[in-house]
Amino acid sequence: MGSLKATIPTDSRSNLEQFLFDRLLDQSQPIHERFRALFSLRNLKGPGPRNALIHATRDSSNLLAHEAAFALGQMQDAEAIPALEAVLNDLSLHPIVRHEAAEALGAIGLESIVPLLKNSLTGDPAQEVRETCELALKRIEEMNATTSTVDGSSVAEKSPFLSVDPAAPASLSSSVDELRGFLLDEKRGMYERYGALFALRNHGGDGAVSAIVDSLAANSALLKHEVAYVLGQLQNKAASAALCRILRNANEHPMVRHEAAEALGSIADEKSVALLEEFSKDPEPLVAQSCEVALSMLEFERSGKSFEYLFMQDPLAQA
Repeated sequence: MGSLKATIPTDSRSNLEQFLFDRLLDQSQPIHERFRALFSLRNLKGPGPRNALIHATRDSSNLLAHEAAFALGQMQDAEAIPALEAVLNDLSLHPIVRHEAAEALGAIGLESIVPLLKNSLTGDPAQEVRETCELALKRIEEMNATTSTVDGSSVAEKSPFLSVDPAAPASLSSSVDELRGFLLDEKRGMYERYGALFALRNHGGDGAVSAIVDSLAANSALLKHEVAYVLGQLQNKAASAALCRILRNANEHPMVRHEAAEALGSIADEKSVALLEEFSKDPEPLVAQSCEVALSMLEFERSGKSFEYLFMQDPLAQA
């Protein structure tokens, strides 16, 4: 699909944005409907969608709030920096939301962000947030050292999966076995392990997927959640059994279980779908809501419709 901004008439864009804004923040709506609005706003971009997503970072649903922060990072909108800083510094918010704010700041990547991240690197009580700040600082350092400048704008290498990743992939000249060793080595720094993870993802193949699956046994919840996210991007059924074990494990960190649920929705084999239906009633809201959203996305995809773009057809008729 082409640019949404170009395909929506100017006189209807403000009505569309208002509809999506209202749907996003309406807590009486099912969580999957609110997610559809969130994804649509992310793809629209601009000040209206940005402000709607900023509001959503304070939502009572930690899943929705963290996804809004993630979306702001993927949009790489520097105007969102003050709001993301406020989220990162607000210790009353769930660690998964603060973590995503830190990752979003790293994705935006301006040097002015460095002091903000350094403050939380030492001051945040949650390990996953501190580790995210470490990653984001390293990403900014590496990006500013390796990017070129065109018309004053920083140009970084694009991911083949169209995502703004929290670390640059390690060199693909490394073998799968070498990358596997880096990823599984608990003594290596988090940025280096992330780099190995994304290099394995980009490499593809059975050996790479096997190495990524094995890293679900890592000590770091942050790394494991990213591993599950990557397995969702790869949509390889060989990962299904390991992701099912993660989702079933009530003692696993909620951010890892939530990401496993979303990855299972992407893989979408029969066993995965049955498990998502079972755990859509999980007592942990991050997990239950992730299962609900994954099932809804899958339903739309199987019907041949796009989960987010359905709103773009005639949104006011669906109010």
